[in-house]
Amino acid sequence: MHKVIDIPYEKVGVITGPCHAEEVALEKLSYLTVACHDHITSRKMASLLTCRYIRTVESDDIFGTEYAAVLKNVMAIASGICHGLGYGDNFQAVLISNAIREIKRFVDAIYPIQRDINDSAYLGDLLVTAYSQFSRNRTFGSMIGKGYSVKSAQLEMNMIAEGYYAVACIHEINKELMADLPICSAVYNVLLRKTSARLEMKLLTDKLT
Repeated sequence: MHKVIDIPYEKVGVITGPCHAEEVALEKLSYLTVACHDHITSRKMASLLTCRYIRTVESDDIFGTEYAAVLKNVMAIASGICHGLGYGDNFQAVLISNAIREIKRFVDAIYPIQRDINDSAYLGDLLVTAYSQFSRNRTFGSMIGKGYSVKSAQLEMNMIAEGYYAVACIHEINKELMADLPICSAVYNVLLRKTSARLEMKLLTDKLT
């Protein structure tokens, strides 16, 4: 919107999680992050969204929150692939703790400002997407781990797993940034280069700490 139709960044707002629409529809308590460079605008947006079951947090990190939201879908696919392959909760904990550090490396490289990656807009959004029963990306990844092809998984889900498209974009952007993204690289290799999910995840296990 800024580059194509010249809307000032101060007039651009971003609404991000962590929350799933399914739980919002059920009126379960959820938190949203409203990001905008202009604090008055973010406060107005937040007040319009706040209700009995929606609470809001304000941020000025419109770039970091958006990129983190893109990356968490890729991480959720990795989580799903590992689940489909039979990895347990112990490994998933290591995977996701590495995933948030990977997200930090990328967002710090592309938009270096002071931010706390443990805030709910980043870590919380990652956790709910990587673990939730409602997560389309985790479900998609799990199907890939169980042996589905990308096409067959997409057809059977009949929903969009955004991480499939996101991983190609992140791969292209990172050619210039050169951030260390082993989880994204593994997902890219499985989905776009058609390498063995089992082999890629085995190679990934040696890169995680």
